[in-house]
Amino acid sequence: MAVRGYILIETEVGKAKSVSAAIQNFSYPGARLINVDTVTGPFDVIAQVEADDLDSLGNAITEAIQKVNGVQRTTTCLAVRLA
Repeated sequence: MAVRGYILIETEVGKAKSVSAAIQNFSYPGARLINVDTVTGPFDVIAQVEADDLDSLGNAITEAIQKVNGVQRTTTCLAVRLA
């Protein structure tokens, strides 16, 4: 079953636009970018990513998103289905 995460990204000062643009070109096996927005508040960019499984999501974050130039820190919120 696919998993979805919201990746809350803090960037270096003045890097929000370039980080957002770089993440628009996100590519990682087993993971797909759903949406990316530059936002105001405690975070600078929020990306919505869907992956085949939790390991694929985690690897996409640590091996692709966190390596984008200007990314300082990420916080991931997993989407859940509450019954």
